[in-house]
Amino acid sequence: MIDWSRVDTVILDMDGTVLDLHFDNRFWLQHLPAIYAERKGLPREEGLNDLLGRFAAHQGSLNWYCVDFWSEQVGFDVAVLKEDLRHLIRERADAFSFLSAVRASGRRLWLATNAHRASLELKLAETAMGDWFDVMVSSHDYGHAKEDARFWHALRAAHDFDPARALFIDDSEAVLDSARAWGIGQLVSVLTPDSHKPEREGLRYPAIDRFSELGRIPVLAGAPA
Repeated sequence: MIDWSRVDTVILDMDGTVLDLHFDNRFWLQHLPAIYAERKGLPREEGLNDLLGRFAAHQGSLNWYCVDFWSEQVGFDVAVLKEDLRHLIRERADAFSFLSAVRASGRRLWLATNAHRASLELKLAETAMGDWFDVMVSSHDYGHAKEDARFWHALRAAHDFDPARALFIDDSEAVLDSARAWGIGQLVSVLTPDSHKPEREGLRYPAIDRFSELGRIPVLAGAPA
């Protein structure tokens, strides 16, 4: 699936790729709507439908991923509420073994997430994820979501790399489309971003459940022994 001889830089999404998306789905689709409905005096289903409509209106934009924006929308601090479910934050399957193998191969390992910095910091505090990455960026750092080509321009300006020799793994096909259009060399999707849901079907990109499906990672030619 991967031609490792053509990969110098591995770029990974966070939620649904390195980390289990169950935490985020549980928070945005159950926990937040329940509290929103309670505070607004609405039936729970009505509160959910209200938020789903707002989510859809901003999908793919930076606002969709911004806890500050949603705090303004609902009238209370969304980031603080995430603390209620932090025990659900965990890595996907063999993600950390893969991170270790990439680092051992001598390749650069970067995290590129659309998550707000507050969400990123919560997950770094709850997992050992931060120990592995050379670079960790949030799209909020650049003012553009990964779906926007301007994100990729800003990433390369801040951290120079050859996109043709990069592997990018993300569970969002809209993000993968953006990366492909910008020239990222090899792209992989994820079959099971949320461990509590079945494998997705009909994906347009090569997709994995476990990182081990990408095969043994050889040492990068010229990397220190």
